[in-house]
Amino acid sequence: MDDLSQNLTGKADMPTKVDSVVQQLAEKIKMSFDEFVGEMRKRGCSEPTAIKIWRGEYENFDNFNDHDISLSNLRKAADVLKVVTGTLLPK
Repeated sequence: MDDLSQNLTGKADMPTKVDSVVQQLAEKIKMSFDEFVGEMRKRGCSEPTAIKIWRGEYENFDNFNDHDISLSNLRKAADVLKVVTGTLLPK
């Protein structure tokens, strides 16, 4: 695989087994990526946002408040994964 295709897929630079909190919780309840995104869509979350949550991109954000759209989507993700919202928040 050449450098260009490795950069497009992102697989060459990714660590072997570092999953996001969401992926770890989904694995515990045997939920696939497609199921997670589908359940998030049912709750009114856009697909791109659901994918960002799946990847854990929100984990680097540290200034959540009650009126934040990100926090609203994390509440939806917590509902999908059957956990409390605090479980998903970065430490």
